Amino acid sequence: MIAKNRLPVLYAVLAAALFGSSAPAAKILLTEISPVTLAALFYLGSGGGLLVYMWLVRLSGGDRHTIEASLTRSDLPSVAGIVLFGGILAPMVLMVSLQYTPSATASLLLNFEPVATTIIAVLFFHEAVDKRIAFALGLITTSCIILSYDPTAAWGFSIAALGILLTCTFWSLDNNISRNVSAKDPIPVVAIKGVIAGVVMILIAYILGEASPSPSLAVIAMCIGFFSYGGITSVLFLWALRGIGTARTGAILAVSPFFGVVISLFIFPDPLAPAFFIALPVMAIGAYLLMTEHHSHSHCHPAEFHEHRHDHEDLHHDHTHMGFEPPISSSGEHCHPHQHEELIHEHPHKPDIHHRHAHK
Repeated sequence: MIAKNRLPVLYAVLAAALFGSSAPAAKILLTEISPVTLAALFYLGSGGGLLVYMWLVRLSGGDRHTIEASLTRSDLPSVAGIVLFGGILAPMVLMVSLQYTPSATASLLLNFEPVATTIIAVLFFHEAVDKRIAFALGLITTSCIILSYDPTAAWGFSIAALGILLTCTFWSLDNNISRNVSAKDPIPVVAIKGVIAGVVMILIAYILGEASPSPSLAVIAMCIGFFSYGGITSVLFLWALRGIGTARTGAILAVSPFFGVVISLFIFPDPLAPAFFIALPVMAIGAYLLMTEHHSHSHCHPAEFHEHRHDHEDLHHDHTHMGFEPPISSSGEHCHPHQHEELIHEHPHKPDIHHRHAHK
């Protein structure tokens, strides 16, 4: 059985594997489906699939509110930001850029997402990174520059490659905004994002005059969206975000392009440029350094009252129950409002929902 403190890492790795497969899949579908339409179908599959899941849970008599915290009105601005940056702007720019970028190169360029995610997490949310992490981010950034360089293009860089980097920036904003709702039930968050983003992009595709795909292709695109482009991938991401913070989750997602590269090498016969073989090991070293970072020091938890899914086997949930709390699930967890008293201690930790303290 996997230790609970390792589950967030496993969630992030699984999300990386699923998301990494989406770039070559999108590259294939773009030969038959227009870019904005494809992005819309991905998100409609993501949100629609999760809505069906929630409906089936309710029909079976299940109640997710006993193990997960519900969204509240105060969460709406964060959900709106997630929909705008991660659900609308990022996929539209990506689908357009993928048409003019080799699949394997695009997969590696997507590795800029953890760099942008970490920069924003450090500058605006004050997550701690040390020299090791800074060096790793520098390596990944260097590999992205190598892949983007095109001496025949204006300013020496491919506009399509820069479009993928802009996509990563939009996703990094999505990732950091998501930390605000990481303690809440991730399934309705991802469902709302998928449905709203999908509907908006369908309208944009209609305005642009894009042709409608065949029903069979639409179903295939929606299934890929549910598994690899949103849906399950995004739920896993939010579970990881809850446990290890924005920068670390983004760091582990740095391995996602490697899954895409492996798949691309089997599917596409395009010859790889020499820059690819230079960038690959540089990026691999950076990803390894990010994934193996260790952090421990004495820290203070201020008194706090909040609600989220939790168990009582860690160092932070020793509160007593009054008798009206929901029963503990088979996994040893439940959800209810609870109080944390001020606590000072030292142990290895990540910037999860209980460790977002400041660092000197």
